[in-house]
Amino acid sequence: MLDTRELGRRPGSQREVTLSVPAPADLGIEVLSVPEGAPVQLDLRLEAVMEGVLVTGTATADLEGECVRCLEPISDEIEVRFQELYMYDDIRDARDVSEDDEVSMLRDDLVDLEPLLRDAVVLALPFQPLCQDDCPGLCTECGARLADDPDHSHEAAIDPRWAGLAELQQDQQDPGREPGQD
Repeated sequence: MLDTRELGRRPGSQREVTLSVPAPADLGIEVLSVPEGAPVQLDLRLEAVMEGVLVTGTATADLEGECVRCLEPISDEIEVRFQELYMYDDIRDARDVSEDDEVSMLRDDLVDLEPLLRDAVVLALPFQPLCQDDCPGLCTECGARLADDPDHSHEAAIDPRWAGLAELQQDQQDPGREPGQD
């Protein structure tokens, strides 16, 4: 929560704030997020306007996660810009803005930045984070990481419909073996 009383509801008055806050839980997506409690650096400008307080700023935080193709760990940094108008309580009542409307409100002249921060960070994250743009992923048969072994291959799988013929061919190559033995 950020106190806006210092602005005094005087349109045009503004204040610049730089602070570091701990990241809330679940700030990100399933495979890439800001670790809970990690520092989030906020550079904000609070500006009083007729309807409320306009908050403009940037947030910078470290990200941790894993590549969606090869599951290797990813460490990165994100910087997001955001802007939101927080309306005064009495303005909401005068303008007949209902509780269901998507309007951010000041509560006792305090700004709750968590929803704004959450929206900005989650929307800026890549939908499918990769360790590198051309990550080849994992082998579908054995799970080997293809970036570590680019020449990785397996013998061609035998079509089950031809398995009986392959068995006959094996029997002919191994004359001491009786047909049907494995």
